[in-house]
Amino acid sequence: MLGEFRRSAVLVPLDEHESLWTADFNGVRWICAFTDEEALARFAEARGSAHREWRYRAVLGARLLDVMVPMLPGPGGVALDPGSADGMVFPPVAGIVPDAVAIEVEAEETTTGMGAQ
Repeated sequence: MLGEFRRSAVLVPLDEHESLWTADFNGVRWICAFTDEEALARFAEARGSAHREWRYRAVLGARLLDVMVPMLPGPGGVALDPGSADGMVFPPVAGIVPDAVAIEVEAEETTTGMGAQ
């Protein structure tokens, strides 16, 4: 999925300052991107904002991850078709965004109880 996203052009709405539209969630700034105009329209309708004009720009997924995410203040990633049952996220972790802006995620330690004292 990551490779397909990186090769695809997606639609990114613009905010009132003509910057890429983002949303903050759990300390991460997410660039919101959509697979097509219909997905963007469904999102706008769900937000109660279908009445306003949604300006957007087509951007390659690779450009979002490699160029735009590092420009965000703090950790950032891309939310593709947010609010959709088919939506997905590309979080700020190594292998998805450049290592210089990736955050470290501590793996949860699990024990099976076998041999534990």
